[in-house]
Amino acid sequence: MDKDQVLLGRTQMAEFAARGVLRLDGVVPRALNERFLRDIGDVAGSEIASVGEHYGRIQASSAIPVVPAGTPLAAAYPGDSALASIVAVPEVAGAIASLVGSNPSLDHHFLHVTFPPHLTGGKQMPSQHTHQDSTIDPRKAFDMQMMYFPHEVTAEMGGTRFLPGSHLRVVSEASIARYQNIRGQQHVVCPAGTLLFTHMGIWHGGGSNRSDKLRYMFKIRLCPTERQCRLWDDADLGPSHFEQRPIFWRGVGTDVDPVQAILVKSEPWFEADTGRLEYINRIRFWRYLLGDDSFDADYWATRV
Repeated sequence: MDKDQVLLGRTQMAEFAARGVLRLDGVVPRALNERFLRDIGDVAGSEIASVGEHYGRIQASSAIPVVPAGTPLAAAYPGDSALASIVAVPEVAGAIASLVGSNPSLDHHFLHVTFPPHLTGGKQMPSQHTHQDSTIDPRKAFDMQMMYFPHEVTAEMGGTRFLPGSHLRVVSEASIARYQNIRGQQHVVCPAGTLLFTHMGIWHGGGSNRSDKLRYMFKIRLCPTERQCRLWDDADLGPSHFEQRPIFWRGVGTDVDPVQAILVKSEPWFEADTGRLEYINRIRFWRYLLGDDSFDADYWATRV
């Protein structure tokens, strides 16, 4: 392991496998957040003439380079840039390595800017439709998307909404646009320097900005170039990880391994019966990450 990386542990990886999302609050230092905002050309709202003018200013900046798809992440950003420093933060570098390996390639990146009503002619911009991002490949291998929030995001700013546990449902990416306000959905409200690492299949959309400030979110999609098997810190995976616990009639103190409990924890939108299919999806996904098809949780995969 690179000494400058803090790899994810088993419970963090299980959380990602079960919910498709891992959140690190305020992990990017304040000075680096401020440098990123300066680099992209952030200015006070009073200095912005229009939405197009502000986007033009940002896109004309060299702070966010134009990077061809497939470029190795290590070569995507100049070494002295804020972006290079952000992906090198030990917790960030460790999360990237744990999810997509030590040498991922960049699919694309984009700076999302959500404007407040006073910069859009007094009209509140609608929230983005619910969607997945380019999920055209149903195999277990997955891309990871890193969403970086360089400043504090309040509820009024309409932070990205997402539906935990939706990532393993295979759908046509925009067909879910008709679904709104699903039980259990979350909206990002966070301190500056927060990152959200998501599976490419997570259902999500941008919120509507009702504040008086601009909201920024910088997204990087990364593709693995190696098998995603035990890339995280698996030092605490003992023999009990593969032991089955009693189910239904359980008694007291019968939990064997915390990963099993995480993988069969329901989400508010799960139905009583078909929601159980998500447990099997999660177990199969964990087997892929583990590199061992003998693993099971509450006997779901074994009994079928």
